[in-house]
Amino acid sequence: MHEDHEVSGRVTIAEVAKEAGVSMPTVSKVLNGRSDVSRATRAKVERLLDTHGYRRRSQAASRSPLIEIVFHELDSIWAMELIRGVDNVARENRATVVLTESGTRHTPAPEWLPGVLRRRPLGVVLVFSTLPEEIKRQLRAAAIPFVVIDPAGDPDPDVPSVGSANWAGGLAATRHLTDLGHERVAIITGPEDMLCSLARLDGYRSAMAMAGLKTDPRLMRFGDFHVQGGFDNAMELLEGPDRPTAVFAGSDLQALGVLEAARLKGLRVPEDLSVVGYDDVPPAQWSSPPLTTVHQPLRHMAEEAARMLLRPDDPGTAAQRIELATHLVTRQSTARLEGGEATARPGNTESARPIGN
Repeated sequence: MHEDHEVSGRVTIAEVAKEAGVSMPTVSKVLNGRSDVSRATRAKVERLLDTHGYRRRSQAASRSPLIEIVFHELDSIWAMELIRGVDNVARENRATVVLTESGTRHTPAPEWLPGVLRRRPLGVVLVFSTLPEEIKRQLRAAAIPFVVIDPAGDPDPDVPSVGSANWAGGLAATRHLTDLGHERVAIITGPEDMLCSLARLDGYRSAMAMAGLKTDPRLMRFGDFHVQGGFDNAMELLEGPDRPTAVFAGSDLQALGVLEAARLKGLRVPEDLSVVGYDDVPPAQWSSPPLTTVHQPLRHMAEEAARMLLRPDDPGTAAQRIELATHLVTRQSTARLEGGEATARPGNTESARPIGN
């Protein structure tokens, strides 16, 4: 059960077991990430293993040539961008990508863990906002590196993660609209319990303040990052004479919902309503009109996460946080507001202005 282990510094599994006051099979269970060990015993054994510099003899050799990426949902456009990024790095390293759908947007489901321990991939990319201590503990015990592509923007300090500049993105989107003369600017951000949603909302508030404009609580909405969330909120926002003249949607999918709501309300984009999205997924440039949006480097984020997995022994990546810049891409869904009416710019004026770190 424990014949595939060795220890640097000449300490053996038997000596670790004796010092911990447990059996050798118990130490082996801890090493193999088994769950049938009490938390106190596991903590004691792991502390001793760390103290003595315990190493598996064939950790790398025993891993499968797989990189696993875990989502709570696979049916979104941005998920495909992340998959492409991981696949780019996997191909460079002659590895295969495994896709898993599990849990909620906050954390994978507990039943995912036994499967990944059996597969023993080269590493795991997790697209979640948090990671339970038990999952972190068992992945580390099994020597399976992991990196979080963090949609919430607030990862645990001991978890390697890749994110992007959400506050700066929200600021740039809203400043673009206020610079065009819009004063009644609405926002449909993401779910209220995700920090990326709140960061984009804070960027919106900051941009409004910088323009000397007051924020109206009636113009600030929480969506779900999907088309329906943008549509439902926009149908309410666009009702009545005091409607906004511009909407910043916290995702491109929500922006598509806003475009459909505007169409049903008889409003022209951008002549009657300017719309800005977020993410810059491929369909954004093919919407009608092409969508002004904040480019979030999803594919690059996934590539960086996969590369971090493949250099787990580098001390610089042990709990590294990489935050990539976002930039505004100007297309034809926004226009200058002059005298209460928007003036559309001719042609497709696509531009990129880097913001963030």
